[in-house]
Amino acid sequence: MEDLLTILKTVELFRDLSEEQLIEISKISKKEMYSKGDTICKQGDTGDSMYVITSGQVEINVRDNSGNSYSALYLGEGQLVGEMALVDEGTRSASVIGVEDETVVYSIPNDKFTALCVADTAIGYIMMRNIAQDLSFKLRHRDFDPSDT
Repeated sequence: MEDLLTILKTVELFRDLSEEQLIEISKISKKEMYSKGDTICKQGDTGDSMYVITSGQVEINVRDNSGNSYSALYLGEGQLVGEMALVDEGTRSASVIGVEDETVVYSIPNDKFTALCVADTAIGYIMMRNIAQDLSFKLRHRDFDPSDT
């Protein structure tokens, strides 16, 4: 759990949470280990957890409408996948696959996260504000073309 707490302190999504609040989040997190090629979550499945990567690397793999799959990006230590599941519990927009043996992620289930936010509304407020700021940034910059200025 100490490794997770150290990582959570560096993750932007958890910015402005106190150490005590981060400890509460770590208490509802479950350590999971994956090998190269293992599927952590699959595109189209219900988003029921967020994952914090604490070691190793994962591939974000997207299948398009034609059925073709491609690697969209790779993520590693201190990065998150599935954080939008905390907001809408919608379907996964991509598959997440282990790239290295002994890739370690901590899953944070939606139901436990929601219960924690009910118990400590400040956690919910701070986390949702951080998610909203991240989403706002991504939306503002997704189609930015410097040649248009």
